[in-house]
Amino acid sequence: MPPCVGGHYTKDSRQNQQNYMLSGWAVKVGQEQAMAADLELDLANIPSASGVYLMYGAGGRVLYVGKARNLRTRLRNYVRGADSRTHIHFLLRKVTRVETIVTDTEKEALILENTLIKKHKPRYNINLRDDKTYVSLRLDMQEPFPALRIVRRVRNDGAVYFGPYASAADLRATLKQLYRVFPLRHHRWQQCRSSDRPCLYYQIGQCSAPCHGHISDEDYALLVQQVSDFLRGRYGQVLTVLAARMEQAAQAMRYEEAAALRDQIRAIEHTLEKQKMVSSDGGDIDVIGIDRDGGTVEVCILFVRGGRVQETRAYSLRWSLDEAALLAGFLQQYYGRGNIIPPLIIMPVLPDGHQLVQQWLSERRGRKVTLTVPQRGERLQLVRLAGRNAAQRRRERGAQQEERDAVLEDIRRTLGLRRLPRRMECFDISHIQGSCAVGSMVVASDGVEDKGAYRHYRINGVSDGDDYAALRQVLQRRLRRGLEENNLPDMLLVDGGKGQLAIIETVLAELHLAERIDLVSIAKSRVRANVRSRAVERSEERFFRPGRKNPVVLRRGSAALFMLERLRDEAHRFAITYHRKLRAKASLRSELDRIPGIGPARRKLLLKYFGSVKKIRACTREQLHAVPGLPGKCAEEIYRHFNADNG
Repeated sequence: MPPCVGGHYTKDSRQNQQNYMLSGWAVKVGQEQAMAADLELDLANIPSASGVYLMYGAGGRVLYVGKARNLRTRLRNYVRGADSRTHIHFLLRKVTRVETIVTDTEKEALILENTLIKKHKPRYNINLRDDKTYVSLRLDMQEPFPALRIVRRVRNDGAVYFGPYASAADLRATLKQLYRVFPLRHHRWQQCRSSDRPCLYYQIGQCSAPCHGHISDEDYALLVQQVSDFLRGRYGQVLTVLAARMEQAAQAMRYEEAAALRDQIRAIEHTLEKQKMVSSDGGDIDVIGIDRDGGTVEVCILFVRGGRVQETRAYSLRWSLDEAALLAGFLQQYYGRGNIIPPLIIMPVLPDGHQLVQQWLSERRGRKVTLTVPQRGERLQLVRLAGRNAAQRRRERGAQQEERDAVLEDIRRTLGLRRLPRRMECFDISHIQGSCAVGSMVVASDGVEDKGAYRHYRINGVSDGDDYAALRQVLQRRLRRGLEENNLPDMLLVDGGKGQLAIIETVLAELHLAERIDLVSIAKSRVRANVRSRAVERSEERFFRPGRKNPVVLRRGSAALFMLERLRDEAHRFAITYHRKLRAKASLRSELDRIPGIGPARRKLLLKYFGSVKKIRACTREQLHAVPGLPGKCAEEIYRHFNADNG
């Protein structure tokens, strides 16, 4: 007898099934109706069209989002138990209702599924916890003199993008070396033109100063082409052109120019020594490798650009379905973030609905994208290389997680917590004399900073300088929302002493959470002078717990102390950064804001047209009236404002 949803039968249900034994078809219908009733699902009213379905659990939380070419067929397979995957059986035991959204095409269902996964973050879908996007280099050929810009989003705006690069700091260091070889302009074009003389980069030889005519249009275009070829991996073409120009300069006895070109060639060759060619075709490829150990899957991407591996990235996922379903969800989430899409993506197996995914990727890129599984040759070796990297990263993550679990156990034992602090949240308040008061919440999940869960809080209705009231407001807002979303921490850490700890206890008691969340406050170490030795001594960090009079002192230099101190310092940094941003926004007001009729849009228009307030002040009435899009009345107001002293 096939199992029901949840895997349980009652006596009445067995009797009902025996009554339907007269007809196999009737038995099947009875099972479908009973299981559909448990899911609050009416199969007869579900359309046979493409769309998206959302499975809800207790509390109205979305557990799973899926797409289907035929919604009725897909959901009937769930109800019948035709899907034998273990992951689905665990899912169906928790589903209470299902909602469907119909789309015109299967491709629209794919896009909608990706959007809903980002919004709801369902437990049973792939969740790339690292929401960080890679940095890329943007080169806009439509600008008068194109320049390189570091960006995190790749847009279909006609510009050329290079990358991706995992570290923005490493990329900036690389750009410093790149500017020494190819001196493109650094600043924005309007900023360059508004200056009376070339910038400092021109003085140190890292900018060719096209804004002041120190290089011709043709020579700058050649420089841009060389940069583009270099970033595309066409190093041979760049070296050939530079070598030819060096020979010409030497024959014409322009020895300083020839020496500069020689240094450029040496710098490029030195850079190439650090890179290994892995693909003879010299194309741009993303290589995906998978390593699996039970329900833990490690996915590694090798970014091959110009035949050379530029970067690698690995993601650890919890997954119980097959690899084809895994790759389908992974490709949607990863490339849906705005990462660079190469013309070729190779992997060990094709994803579910690979033709649809391939079409979606091609539309996002604006050109054809091919998904393929290599069977031999260099590309098969690349897939195996990515798989070995994934296996190595999984072993490293396992060892690191064991170390973090040991540290969390040390924290639990030393501080006397009731449970292992898998999710720790730390709060801090920042203000200056009560102005622009803000609160911050930083989160550590399994001992690792979870920056996607960080939150800022603007504090309202609190007396200036009342840190206790501000902390109380922040905690109430956080915990009430946590109760609604069933997302509460294991431990709360607050920067302060017994006073802050008492505030947290009061809030938890009001919300009936005292038994569910452990409380800890961390008091900063004290610095005191030793009179006899005239030496400055630093006391230990002190941790306060409810119901304990004396503070707890963790062993100096221990990993547990370092983890908690780092979490406290991160909360302080996050709070003060947001406070400075609000304070700067409140204090930084342009003189144009004082003129009637000039708002943010017109202020931006004027600054973009003239370049600075100084130049606007020196304008004549006729020049102000000539600004496109500026009403004559506003032009008169601006002229009167800056010329009031002249009558």
